[in-house]
Amino acid sequence: MTAVLENEMTRVVINEEGAEVSSFILKEENLEYIWNGDPEFWGRQAPVLFPFVGRLKDDTYSYQGKSYPMSQHGFARDKVFILEEITESTAVFLLTSDAETLKVYPFEFELRIRYDLNEKSLTVGYEVTTESDEMYFGIGGHPAFNVPLVEDTKFGSYYVHFAPSKSRFLLPLKGPYVNLEEKTLAQTNTSIQLNRELFKNDAMILETKGENAFSILSDKTKRGITLFYDNLPYVGIWSPYEKEAPFVCIEPWAGIADTTDATGNIEEKMGMNHLLKGEVFTGQYMITIK
Repeated sequence: MTAVLENEMTRVVINEEGAEVSSFILKEENLEYIWNGDPEFWGRQAPVLFPFVGRLKDDTYSYQGKSYPMSQHGFARDKVFILEEITESTAVFLLTSDAETLKVYPFEFELRIRYDLNEKSLTVGYEVTTESDEMYFGIGGHPAFNVPLVEDTKFGSYYVHFAPSKSRFLLPLKGPYVNLEEKTLAQTNTSIQLNRELFKNDAMILETKGENAFSILSDKTKRGITLFYDNLPYVGIWSPYEKEAPFVCIEPWAGIADTTDATGNIEEKMGMNHLLKGEVFTGQYMITIK
């Protein structure tokens, strides 16, 4: 079942498959902010990344001496969620462990994703619990926003604005893996104009602490988006290199790809969250359109 959230200003559509946002429209102009998922460029729109973010070495990890296969970004994006709750402004989706997930991920879990629409803002909230004695996981968002947003603008007409205006650590990739040896400061104390070369080495991955807001804006239009969150440790900014793809993703993460020196042991993996039975993990981010 597709969930539709709506008010006088905006309309949001979320699919049961992957609990993925497929539309965020500003009604006054019938302006769509979410990428349409054209597989020529990238066949997804705003997938949920769980129970891993990014790629694992050899697409494999180990736990308590046993190895398990896992594809990039985990399996949640390909699962059908249960729509637990729906109102005009709220939708709650549920994914639980089952016999299939336990073959590749030996933890019993409940993952709830809550969407709340308020005027021009959509809040995406995560809640994770486990019935296992312990559980390791990563989770994150991957929303793709149309760039350009309006006619008479182009990809290079837009820039990424960072708030607060300060330098953040950049975690460069070597292939699909994080190369900590080349960790450096990024110039996120100023706006960065969009160009294809920004994504030559895949995503721009930043360490983040406290409150952060990342915006895609242009001096040629009043339309743009801001993604805000508090206390998520990483963000990825990505568009497929050389494809001239008409979108940019801003990806808030509580998890990250394997490092180049990763052992493969999930208990030693950088960026993982650890839950004990009875504990609850929560996190959220908010998308505001203008």
